[in-house]
Amino acid sequence: MENHNDPSGYWRANVRLILGSLVVWALCSYGFAILLRPLLVGIKIGGTDLGFWFAQQGSIAIFIILIFFYAWRMNKLDKQYGVDEE
Repeated sequence: MENHNDPSGYWRANVRLILGSLVVWALCSYGFAILLRPLLVGIKIGGTDLGFWFAQQGSIAIFIILIFFYAWRMNKLDKQYGVDEE
């Protein structure tokens, strides 16, 4: 169980969440859309290849999903460390 009065633990968990979100975002926007695009050419989605889809639509969709995931996870983290708004 986490110590509810440990500000360094709270910020460690917060930074870990931010870094994890950034890794997912970079993998989807830079990795799948640019670096791995030649590997994704054979996979079709919406009439085009998956690499092109990630470059045009997927990166934005993943980014929006990450925003909601971050907000949900931060609410749980705030409650866990007793710094929630309620």
